Amino acid sequence: MACDPGLAPSREIRALQALRPIKHPNLLETRNIWSCPGYVVIVMDLCDGSLLNLLDVYLRELEEPMSMDHVCYFLCQAADAIDFLNRRQHMIGGQRMAVRHCDVKPSNMLIYGNRLKLADFSVAVPTTATMWNHRRDGTPLYCGPEVFQGWLSDKTDQYALAMSYYQLRTGGFPFRDTPRTVDKNYVRPAPDLSDVTPAEQEVLHRALAPVPQSRWGSCVEMMQKLEQCCTIRPQAAANGKAGSPLARAAGSRH
Repeated sequence: MACDPGLAPSREIRALQALRPIKHPNLLETRNIWSCPGYVVIVMDLCDGSLLNLLDVYLRELEEPMSMDHVCYFLCQAADAIDFLNRRQHMIGGQRMAVRHCDVKPSNMLIYGNRLKLADFSVAVPTTATMWNHRRDGTPLYCGPEVFQGWLSDKTDQYALAMSYYQLRTGGFPFRDTPRTVDKNYVRPAPDLSDVTPAEQEVLHRALAPVPQSRWGSCVEMMQKLEQCCTIRPQAAANGKAGSPLARAAGSRH
């Protein structure tokens, strides 16, 4: 990863090292970290690609975005990892803390066989509070309204997961005017969710609520509601097409 000169590499390494002891089947394990001029080097498992790569394969080969059951199959795994991070149960610096990922998006959700691995903890924030004043950081397309106002919440990652779901299901986003930077003057409009089914819209409207406390109790709960919208059980994705289009396109080990 390219890194600014000066103290930035050491800060980056300290932040990543603090999170290394946190283990979960759906978190990409960091095996080693070091720096060299202009870069931080991170050793991880070799994955087949990201969900964004898989979406590109769908759009190119099938000329349509990802199917509901396939999206649910992978994002249910992401939801479990995000909820695990967001619980205040991780010992960091001698203190029990929760971790906000702060950059949940399809390009940071990697496919390892039929398993999803949440990756890239470079902007993750350990915290002891459900609401936390913090610098405006993250990828604007996926940021909740509170991030633009300089806050993080225990539902900020849920908002980004809902945005990721909509992108994978439609190939687009529910907001048409998102700025390129996390601008404090920007106010999220009401989302346009017309490209998904009414049942999905109902679930996503709550997940994209402007007030964090109005969202679902957890990411797993949100994904359970979206699973109920499926006409095909998510297990079909595991038995049939999970990973296979990406594997063909990327020439992976599968």
